[in-house]
Amino acid sequence: MSLLGMLALLYPMEPLKAQTPSDALMMPSKNICVLFSYDMGTFDRYWEGSYLRSNETIATVDRNMVLPMAAIGILDNLNFYVSLPYISTESSEPNGGKFTGARGFQDIGFALKYRSIRTELGPGRISFLGTAGFSTPFTNYLSDYRPYSIGSGAPEFSLRAIGQYELNSQLYFRASAAHLWRGYTEAERDYYYNNGSYYTAWMDVPNAWTYEAILGKWLFNTSLKLELSYSSLTSTSGDDIRAYNAAQPTNKVEVDRLGFSAQYYFKSIKGLGVVAYHNRVVNGRNTPKMSNTGFGLTYQFNVIKKQTDEENAQ
Repeated sequence: MSLLGMLALLYPMEPLKAQTPSDALMMPSKNICVLFSYDMGTFDRYWEGSYLRSNETIATVDRNMVLPMAAIGILDNLNFYVSLPYISTESSEPNGGKFTGARGFQDIGFALKYRSIRTELGPGRISFLGTAGFSTPFTNYLSDYRPYSIGSGAPEFSLRAIGQYELNSQLYFRASAAHLWRGYTEAERDYYYNNGSYYTAWMDVPNAWTYEAILGKWLFNTSLKLELSYSSLTSTSGDDIRAYNAAQPTNKVEVDRLGFSAQYYFKSIKGLGVVAYHNRVVNGRNTPKMSNTGFGLTYQFNVIKKQTDEENAQ
């Protein structure tokens, strides 16, 4: 999922801080939480290998994403997720780039999250969870049209381990690690260079490791959640962007990112919440020096209770 090596880090490094496959929250059985969010990202420099470069050909690139996502409580300790982002990219005016941007639905994603342990330990409680995820392109977008491509164009399978310790004061620390297995994507050319010549349109998208550390705090009787985050992604293989050449899906991507998020749950409107966040890439390799800001609405409801109320009204 890329812009000059990594356009969007949706499942590897989620910018959203609602109920997601990478947090320690669990949706109760027979409950559904829906999220609708809007994300605005921008960059005017990118790392070409380890060299941070400006490029007037692309000028400043804007990336906007609309994301609907649903979390479904199958069991109290087992949740299912589905998401489908719509992404648009373009160079900003009036000093925009020389090429047209792109837009469309990116990758449809599915995930299962299981909480294996949640127990009291000292002055708090500890939780261990695991997530298995899969995503695949939803449309036939151009994965090799960098820096405007909306995604990597390859299927991805991920396994994530999550641990969280929350004090009785509702201050908590969470850490997670995940491995991402990527497949192949088809480019609109029959030759490319990846530390050697390849006479094929099929590009091998590198696998990757991701890590995340979160410091969070619940306030106002669990109405407000604040989080500071550090996240990273490192490809296990791949090549560097060559000088003044376009990026391609085979590039070795490294990203270090800092973020802040806030989520508020309305006590007066049961089930409704709002979320806002800001993230900034502080170091990288073959990736944009991107900052992004987003906001969204969440709504949680009990499916069984709603059905029962309708039956009683008849």
